[in-house]
Amino acid sequence: MPAPHALLAPVTGFLGTWVGRGCGGYPTLAEEFTYAQEVTFSHDGRPFLHYEARAWLLDADGTPLRPSARESGWWRLQPEGRVEALITQPTGIAEISVGRADEGTVDLTTHQVALAPTAKEVNATRRRYTLIDEDTLTFVHDLAAVGQPLQHHLSAQLRRGDGN
Repeated sequence: MPAPHALLAPVTGFLGTWVGRGCGGYPTLAEEFTYAQEVTFSHDGRPFLHYEARAWLLDADGTPLRPSARESGWWRLQPEGRVEALITQPTGIAEISVGRADEGTVDLTTHQVALAPTAKEVNATRRRYTLIDEDTLTFVHDLAAVGQPLQHHLSAQLRRGDGN
């Protein structure tokens, strides 16, 4: 694998695969839920990260019930820690977010959302990724959708899962 591009310096700690659990809820959902999540960040030597995330809903015992969210995209690192992220979901939602990457923290907010004709209405998101230490990554996702204002939707704590 090539060395990371110099613009990736604020996010090289994210490289690898992260696994863990989280909880979520939203006013339009009947109840809160727990989920398992896997997130992978990789690069090919150019100034962007490939991002892939998938999740499974869990029952009360922690057993996976079924696949839940899945998304893939690119984080385009810019000078001075600026980030442009392109994230797509198989449910017909494509987000372009902008934000900042500082050592161990990425904070992204919606610049634009495109929806397929049958996709659920999503107006805005905010995603925060924070490295607590070299083996722990937290994720918080706020959502404005289906007539609701921007508010907490998901949070998870992930552990490095690929041996790095």
